[in-house]
Order: sequence, then structure tokens, then C-alpha cells
Amino acid sequence: MLSFLLLSLGLIGFGVVAAPSSNTDSTFYRRDNPISPGFPYGKQTVRGVNLGGWLVLEPWITPSIFDNTGDSRVVDEYTFGQYVNRNTAASVLQNHWNTWITESDFAAIAAAGLNHVRLPIGYWAFDVSGGEPYHQGQLSYLTKAVTWAGNHGLKLIVDLHGAPGSQNGFDNSGQRLPFPKWQSNQTNVQRTDAIIKTLASMYQGQTNVVTVIAPLNEPAGYDNGVLPVTQQYWKDSYGNIRYPNPGSSQESNLVELIHDAFQPLSSWNGFEAAPNYQGVMLDTHIYQMFSDQEVAQTQAQHIASACSQASNLASLTTLWKVVGEWTTASTDCATYLNGRGIGSRYAGTYPGSPGVGSCTGLTGSANTFSSSYKTFMRQYFEAQINSYETGQGWIYWTWKAENADDWSYQAGLAGGWIPQNPTDRQYPNICS
Repeated sequence: MLSFLLLSLGLIGFGVVAAPSSNTDSTFYRRDNPISPGFPYGKQTVRGVNLGGWLVLEPWITPSIFDNTGDSRVVDEYTFGQYVNRNTAASVLQNHWNTWITESDFAAIAAAGLNHVRLPIGYWAFDVSGGEPYHQGQLSYLTKAVTWAGNHGLKLIVDLHGAPGSQNGFDNSGQRLPFPKWQSNQTNVQRTDAIIKTLASMYQGQTNVVTVIAPLNEPAGYDNGVLPVTQQYWKDSYGNIRYPNPGSSQESNLVELIHDAFQPLSSWNGFEAAPNYQGVMLDTHIYQMFSDQEVAQTQAQHIASACSQASNLASLTTLWKVVGEWTTASTDCATYLNGRGIGSRYAGTYPGSPGVGSCTGLTGSANTFSSSYKTFMRQYFEAQINSYETGQGWIYWTWKAENADDWSYQAGLAGGWIPQNPTDRQYPNICS
């Protein structure tokens, strides 16, 4: 999810390197052929949820894992591997992977009327050849997730959430850094390409369940040098995903899900567009709490802003589009949301932020939420899906969190601010 680092727009980035050419330019491609994905994208609405914090640690989703280290240097999964005793860390991770998400979660997701899950996974699950201190073992859980999704009629999006060097510097990329470094080293891009080829090969025969591969989450296109490398990487990933068998013109029915890299949606018009490209969807993430201006909005202003997103989505006309991350949370009050050891804009504890008010009753346990706050979150939920379903649909962030029920789809179902069926509307005219 979007980190506080998004606001570092003025920071100087790293130099641009040319991404290696890949399958995309091969002359045997027949990219005008129609694709037959395992879900009727463009015809049926995507309604899904992210499995955040499972195979990629995030301090705000599972703060206990980080607090229990007793080491303030541990701010992401990289430093968790770097500073925590190897045996201790391995035991903690194994227990987390076994318990955070189980098949019962997939059953509950399906029972809630959802049809997709997006599963973030880091590059280190596949490759630590650069000497990174990460622990491995996630791939067997990815396999379980595919099985569980199939068992419950869900479609699964495999999302590469972190790349070597970090594509954005956010802690959710695996490594929190002042600047992204992924784009500055051709080896980083080549390693990422190889992982996408591996994923495409793994799932080209299972597109009835694994319908989409997202080659990279949230590359920081606003940082100098990232955008051109990302654009070439998207094109290379298209070839790697749609044509996973080198030397063969046999197509896969896997869809490529590219992120907007924090650029205006309209700027992607014509990029990887039909008829030369088939089966490309654009992912945009919409949050309203990562600036002083947004976090200071009234509840009515948050709802109005959500409603206005329909016209924003309409500005992209040449690709399928999905809102791959969003939430009913409207503040940055959740502990460690902006990073471990970093405060919140709402409370005025974030460096340089004036503050809005107390975070009490706005995050943490739903037991502290007022009835009026729950009513607002229900209205906010409906305003957002009203807008997002003008595109191909939405995928909520995230299914569960240890101590941030305002972000949790699971908690929202239990607390009533998320409907048991997402087609049920208490406020059908919320955006009228």
C-alpha cells in the first residue's frame, strides 16, 4: 500500500538504466489474437480483497512481529532478516505463514460475495542471489493459496510486491529506503524479469484460478528515472506473461496487471493498447490519508472525493482498469502506517504535519468505534465501490490487520460497515 514516501516527490532519484529486452519484441507474436482469461474481465465486475501482510510483512498490519524483536532497527522484512536471530526469525515467520491466512479465510472471502483475491509476494521468495538477508519459504504458501482459491471459486492475482533494490522505497516493498534503487541497476531489472517468467510458466496451465499476474506493485514513477524503466519493464513483462514458452508463439490466457506508477490515468491511454496488445489491465490505488490536505478532510469531503473518482477512471479509455487497493480508513492513525517509528499526520506526530485531532476511536479495535463513525465508513465504502465499479471493479486493502479494524474487510463485515454482500446498498444514491 501507499507509504508516506509517496510525498517525497522532490527527492533526486537514481540514474536510468535500459531494461533488458524480452519476449515482447519477438517477431512471431500475434498480439492481435483475442485472450480468453479465466474471468470475463470487461463484462463482469471484479470484487476482491488483498491478503496483505501474509507473505510480505508490513509493520502496521502485524505490529507485534516487529515490536517483539525489541530492536528499533527492524522496520521492514529486510531488517527483520538482517537483525533478528536466524532461528528465531525463521520460527516467527513459519508460525505467521501458517496462521495469518488459512483456507478458512478463503471460505469467508467467498461467502462475503467476493470473487478475487490479490496475493502480494516478494522477489525474495524466489531469489536471494544478491546476498539479501531475507528468509525464504513463502512459495509453498503461494501454492496453498492457489489450491484454496480454486476450492472456493475465487480468482487469484499473483502480485509481485517487492523487487530487488526496491521499486519505491516503501517498507511494503520489503526494504524501506530513502530512494528506490530498483531502476538504477540493470541486474535488478533482469532478476525481476526472471521471476515474472517463472510465475508465468508456473501458472500458464492454471488460468482458471490464477487469472492475473501483476509484475510489480507501485513503482515510484514520480522519482527521477523510475518511469521509463517501468514502462519498458511493463512491455517486457507482457511478453513474459502472455508468451511464457521461449521460441513458441503459443499464447497464455494470463492477464497482465500494470500499475499506474502514480501517474495520471489518462497518461496511459494508448499504452499496451489493443489490437497490438490483448489482456492488459491497469491498476490504480486510491487512498485519502497520505497528505496533510487529505487527512484534514471532513467525512462529507472524503465521500465527495470518492464519488469524483468515477470521472477519473473514465479518463482511461484504452485499457481495462481496476482499483487494486483502497480502504474504508480515512486517517493515517493506524500504528506504523507511515512506517515503524513514524507518527501520524492526523495526530500531528508525523514530522512537519500540523495535526487534525485525536486518533482515539478512529483506529484500533472496532469496540472503540462510535455508531456514527461506523455509519460514515459504510457510506464511504458504498461511495467508493459506486465509483470503482464504473471501471472493471475493485480489490480492497486489506483482509485483516492485528490492530487496525478501520482497514480490515474482515472486521468491517463483523462490525456492519461492510455489507455481507457487496451488491447490497444502504445508500444507493450516495453519489447522486
